[in-house]
Amino acid sequence: MVDNFVGTWKMISSENFDDYMKALGVGFATRQVGNRTKPSLIINLDDVGMICVKSQSTFKTVEIKFKLNEPFEETTADDRKTMTVFTLENGKLVQKQTWDGKETTIEREVTGDGKLIAVRNYFNLKRICP
Repeated sequence: MVDNFVGTWKMISSENFDDYMKALGVGFATRQVGNRTKPSLIINLDDVGMICVKSQSTFKTVEIKFKLNEPFEETTADDRKTMTVFTLENGKLVQKQTWDGKETTIEREVTGDGKLIAVRNYFNLKRICP
C-alpha cells in the first residue's frame, strides 16, 4: 500500500549516483551539485488517490502528481522530458521513465527499520524488431 511511503524522508547517504547521472547524460556541473545535495523526499496521498512526490533541496525542488498505473509526462530534475508510470510491485513503489528510446527505473522500498531505500537502474534500449 502507498500509505507506507507517505511522509517526509531525508537523504542520509547515496551510492553510485554520479555514475547514474553520467549514464543519463547529465553534465559535469549539474552532477557536482547533485552529488552534494541531500534532498528531502515528501510523499503525500490525497482523498481521490492522487499521489504527490516532492523532492526538495536548496538546489532545486521538483514536484509530480500522479495516479498509480497511469502514464504521465514528467520533467525531471535534470530537465529530461519523460513518460513516467508508477506502480506498486512486491511492496515497492516503482517509477519507470522512458524518453528517446531510453529507460530508467527507480524502486523505492520502506525497510523494516523504517528507512526508505531507492535503487536506480538505467537502461539504454535498442529496438531489435519493428
